[in-house]
Amino acid sequence: MWLNTLLLALRAIRRNLMRSFLTILGIVIGVAAVVTMVTLGQGATRMVSDQISSLGSNLLMARPGQRLGPGRDSAGAPNFKKADAEAILTQIGGLREVVPVVGHAITLVAGNNNWSTTVNGTTNGYLVAGSWKLAAGREFLDDEERTGKAVCIIGATVKIELFGNRNPLGDEVRIKTFVCQVVGLLAAKGQGAMGMDQDDTVLMPLSTVQRRLTGNQDVSSLLVSLKDGTDASKTMQQIRLILRERRKLADNEADNFNIMDTKQIAETLSGTIGTMTALLGAVAAVSLLVGGIGIMNVMLVSVTERTREIGIRLAIGALENEVLLQFLIEAVMLSCLGGLIGIMLAFLACLALSSLMHIPFLFNPSINLLAFGFSAAIGIVFGYMPARRAAWLDPIVALRHE
Repeated sequence: MWLNTLLLALRAIRRNLMRSFLTILGIVIGVAAVVTMVTLGQGATRMVSDQISSLGSNLLMARPGQRLGPGRDSAGAPNFKKADAEAILTQIGGLREVVPVVGHAITLVAGNNNWSTTVNGTTNGYLVAGSWKLAAGREFLDDEERTGKAVCIIGATVKIELFGNRNPLGDEVRIKTFVCQVVGLLAAKGQGAMGMDQDDTVLMPLSTVQRRLTGNQDVSSLLVSLKDGTDASKTMQQIRLILRERRKLADNEADNFNIMDTKQIAETLSGTIGTMTALLGAVAAVSLLVGGIGIMNVMLVSVTERTREIGIRLAIGALENEVLLQFLIEAVMLSCLGGLIGIMLAFLACLALSSLMHIPFLFNPSINLLAFGFSAAIGIVFGYMPARRAAWLDPIVALRHE
């Protein structure tokens, strides 16, 4: 009975191929939209997590001012000092590195090429805290950091812009009125979490930047790298107390600095992207309901068109359950076919959009199976009413139908 019912449903679909395709179009669009949105959302979440992780694992960042990001309120907030980093490292346990950093916009000149970038005056601990690796060359020597010698380590982007494919080690670049020798090349990291090129950077000893570029002993930020297993929230509170004491803030005064945890930022951004993905997926799923309504309407029309056929089957002994099953299977096959086509379209769309948007393509079997199962359920739910109407037809009335 099941095989005969299935063959009857296939014949009915084949007789009206164009109408069947238009019927499942809503299902196709709905499944493709849901799978595409969720897959791209998961890829974007992975990209953000990877970019945040590239800043450094178990990393805290302290900066002057009360707000983060563009336009942050740093007016009147004094910068840090190198002694602040030393105090944090000596007074708090469980720390790998505490790195002072001072950033300064510069223009580098090498031969006939020039490039505007940012130099970070810092220590060798910056490489550890930021999970940087050297592609070539070496770190700063102790006497270079102590005496402020004009040496630098350049990022991959700076190397390409100034030296092309040539090895830059040992060459000199001009910065304002002095020349700086290239002693190291950073391994490429790619785009950062805020869309900035992490490889567009230059590292120099902290004392060199302070004496030759900024002209003061200020430090614009502190990077605190934690050892594995260290409680980040507890450490943040300890850092806060030390900085408040060193900056001589009274109990009733607000902090004139901020401390952020890169892991918390990654979790917040991932949660936000996940919420937006779920919202967009839910909006796209509405088209599945529209497709289900389309299946129900077409099946009702089909029942009306085939009333005499149904009457003949009932008159020669077909059971009501058999007629109901025939039309229900027809509806389910239509919706399942739409689900399969939608999944294939979503796969192709995700491949194209992932490449275009430069986000990783993460194939998730569970969301594809869920979308296919939901499309099958749509066929059962919206196909049951037309199937029941066909099964309940009076054979005599059906045979008289014109």
